[in-house]
Parts: sequence; C-alpha cells; structure tokens
Amino acid sequence: MMTKPAAPGGIPRIAALLGLSGLLPQFGAVALLLGNDPASRFSALAVAYAYAALILSFLGGLWWGLAARTEAAPRWLWFASVAPSLIALVTAWPWMVGLRWPGPSLVVLGISLIGALLVDRALVRAGIAPPGWMALRVPLSLGLGVVTLAAAAL
Repeated sequence: MMTKPAAPGGIPRIAALLGLSGLLPQFGAVALLLGNDPASRFSALAVAYAYAALILSFLGGLWWGLAARTEAAPRWLWFASVAPSLIALVTAWPWMVGLRWPGPSLVVLGISLIGALLVDRALVRAGIAPPGWMALRVPLSLGLGVVTLAAAAL
C-alpha cells in the first residue's frame, strides 16, 4: 500500500499546495491595486473584499463540519462556526447603504481571518482538529489576513 506524500507538519501535500494557491486571488487584487490604475481600482477592491469574505465564511463551514463529526462538540464551537458568515455579511452593510467601502470592511475581514487562528488553536487543544492542522492554518490565515489588510491600506 502506498502512503500519501505529506508536506511538513503532516498535512497532505495536495492540501498544502491547494491551500497556498488559494492566496493567489488576493495577491492578484493587491497587484492590481499597486498598479494604481483608476479604471481597475474598484474592481480590485471588490475582488479583495469578496474573496476575503468568502474564505472567512468557508472557515466557519469548516468548523461546523468538524463540530458535526465530533461526538460531543463543545457548545462554543457551534457559535464560532456561525460567526464568520455573520461577520462577512455585516462587512457588506456599508456598501449596501452607501457608506465608505470596502477599506474599513477589508480591515475587519483581515483581522477576522488572523483571529480565526484562535479558534483553530482551540480546535487543536480540544483534540477536534486533525494532526498538522496549525501547520496548514497558520500560513493560510496569516497570509490571507495580512494581504487583505494590505489591500485595505492601498
């Protein structure tokens, strides 16, 4: 029987590669913003916002799935699982009512993506996350969070 190659930290190599490739859309948006082209500025900001909101919501779904497969998931995990989608929705509110957007919303999303590591760490401590979880989550959450904050600053 063949074993699956793993990246450092015990994560399957494909998960690490696909996870890291998931940072490319945000890097692309920041590259457009760095180009200082007024014609593409709003589109680049909108892509940066939408992608960060989508991934934050995805994390909540991922946590929900881990809770659902756990025999006795801690109550806090169910609440934590719903929070990312609600945060993403609330960050769309300024756009819906014509306030300044997406700069402040990008800041909230960037901080939330980085803050998601606290939930991930709690999942590891509770024995709910699989081995090597933080080896995958740290570079992805820090990477996307920091690049999202960079988009907000541009």
